[in-house]
Amino acid sequence: MDVPSLPPADLYINRELSILEFNKRVLALAQDPSTPLLERLRFLCITSTNLDEFFEIRVAALKQRMEIGALTAGPEKMPASQVFEILRARLLSVVEQQYRLLNDVMFPELAEAGVRFLRSENWTDEQQEWLRHYFRTQVVPVLTPLTFDPSRPFPRVLNKSLNFIVRLHGKDAYGRRRHRGMVQAPRSLPRIIELPDHLSSPGCHDFVFLSSVIRMHVHELFPGLKVEGCYQFRVTRNSNLYVDEEEVDDLVRTLEGELEASRYGAAVRLEVGHQCPTDLLEFLLDHFGLLEQDMYLAEGPVNLNRLVTVCDIDDYPDLLYPPFTQGTPEQLATDEDIFSVLKKKNVLMFHPFQSFTPVIDFIKAAAVDDNVLAIKITLYRTGAGSPIVDHLVAAARSGKEVTVIIELMARFDEAANISLASRLQEAGAHVVYGLVGYKTHAKMTLVVRREQDRLVRYVHLGTGNYHHGTSRTYTDYGYLTGDIDIGEDVHKIFMQLTSLTEARDLKQMLTSPFNLFDAVIAKIEREADHARAGKEARIIAKVNSLNEPNVVNALYEASQAGVKIDLIVRGICALRPGVLGLSDNITVRSILGRFLEHSRVYYFLNDGDEEIYCASADWMERNLKRRNESCFPVHQKSLKRQLKRDLDLYLADNCNAWMLHGDGSYERLAPDGEEPISAQATFLELLAAPD
Repeated sequence: MDVPSLPPADLYINRELSILEFNKRVLALAQDPSTPLLERLRFLCITSTNLDEFFEIRVAALKQRMEIGALTAGPEKMPASQVFEILRARLLSVVEQQYRLLNDVMFPELAEAGVRFLRSENWTDEQQEWLRHYFRTQVVPVLTPLTFDPSRPFPRVLNKSLNFIVRLHGKDAYGRRRHRGMVQAPRSLPRIIELPDHLSSPGCHDFVFLSSVIRMHVHELFPGLKVEGCYQFRVTRNSNLYVDEEEVDDLVRTLEGELEASRYGAAVRLEVGHQCPTDLLEFLLDHFGLLEQDMYLAEGPVNLNRLVTVCDIDDYPDLLYPPFTQGTPEQLATDEDIFSVLKKKNVLMFHPFQSFTPVIDFIKAAAVDDNVLAIKITLYRTGAGSPIVDHLVAAARSGKEVTVIIELMARFDEAANISLASRLQEAGAHVVYGLVGYKTHAKMTLVVRREQDRLVRYVHLGTGNYHHGTSRTYTDYGYLTGDIDIGEDVHKIFMQLTSLTEARDLKQMLTSPFNLFDAVIAKIEREADHARAGKEARIIAKVNSLNEPNVVNALYEASQAGVKIDLIVRGICALRPGVLGLSDNITVRSILGRFLEHSRVYYFLNDGDEEIYCASADWMERNLKRRNESCFPVHQKSLKRQLKRDLDLYLADNCNAWMLHGDGSYERLAPDGEEPISAQATFLELLAAPD
């Protein structure tokens, strides 16, 4: 049975359009009045950050394809110009919704709750005086006002920095007429300023935007000239890093150069205050080599993400999600040391409902245990001040063999990972960089311990990063085990990552770019064979993204064979569900809520002999073919039941679930008289520590 012969655009949803649909769902959470108000503001900030990255990476690549008249990179084979045109119309709508929500809903409701953003026309005399002093003492010393002439061309503008274009009139100190000037706001300046208590209303937090302060006092920066207008603007640049793996002989040095260059990459978007006059808009577009289609007018701050600094005000608990205490798996609620526990049982943790601390404690225990000889770990993102890195440094300094595989090409964490690598090397750890062209995205730790007269391996595997910060906001599974086969497999995989030799005869683990892709296809086809034989067949997959065309085609064929397929895909999804004759038996839902859904779980009914895998890999072409990924089975019956229960809860969610339609649009589910079910809220009840 083959996939019907349809045009590619009818078979697959474009990646860029799917990403934008995800961001619209995040915006819907910001618009949802049932979400606490400061959390709504946080979701609005997330949409801004997501759009920044979208322009820096996806739109930048799309514009490069447009320049040569190419098709998009995905299987749908749409002209890049056509995708850009559709995106432009939808992006205008998203930006308009963002600012309407901020100005018409959030600012008034926040003010009523006691969190006020004061417009310049509403400043009291005392506030004006304090802000004038603040401007002169805290802002002016780090500003560099500029005017332009042949010897002073338009300055380089840093990616995503806050800037002001200023209309001037008059002659400078040298008798030359000046028409335009510019002010760049250094990143050292806070974008939001909180007024002191004595200038705020009782019980309120009053804030002022730096942009308002600069605009109101910009005339002081150009004495002798008349300032006729001051307008904020922001440029987003291409931030893709281009590393030729065949030409690189020093990855760190090459990356450092690329990171510096990316701060001034080609401009892809211009955001400007909506009151900026046409001639200044044209001047900016011309300077940055952009067209009107690349410009977005902002009816407020040009970087909404700056508002995130006020989202954690602890004076207003009712405006935030209720706090919770992370739980601990019952297997670890004991005085036994971690290695004694893992000799007897495996432990499955579900973050953030359960604490990430046992993972940190596992590595800490290995670092201080005299019987531990070696620790090996993969690090993709760790965050600043990581306790895991502290323990690895301590272990290396104590003489243990510490091997750390660091992925330098982790997007937007490249600089932090270069610094991390240096610190570990200085402590005596063996640092190996991820292979250029094959990012190391696997999440694995291997501990080798001497016990009596033999060496024993203990392992942690996860679906998410070793990042203690995101472990409180991302949903991920962590698995601790002393299983002999798993330990041997992980040992072979580490040998492969360091020596680049083949990891042969793996007993349990599946890896990319080697056998994971083939295994996923084979397991989907096996379910299709069961369905054709008249047996019940079922697939459930929870991933962040799905766009690998062979996997999509295999799922289409399985659907036509009669396999019931439920996909839980948070973000990008190229598959079109529910299309008659193509995907009648496939549903796709996206779960968004308080926590970012990040775990990857694959379930196959397998004629009653259920198989469940957890993985670091999404069902994307890059994950399955161009990354080093890990995928591990869970065999213990109680843990399999837990994973299946979790998947069923996601499928029953009618509060935070969006269903994907075949045309690429999403529809939010609602209880409609049925019992409201929120998977995340239920997990908090089941797994978090009792109050």
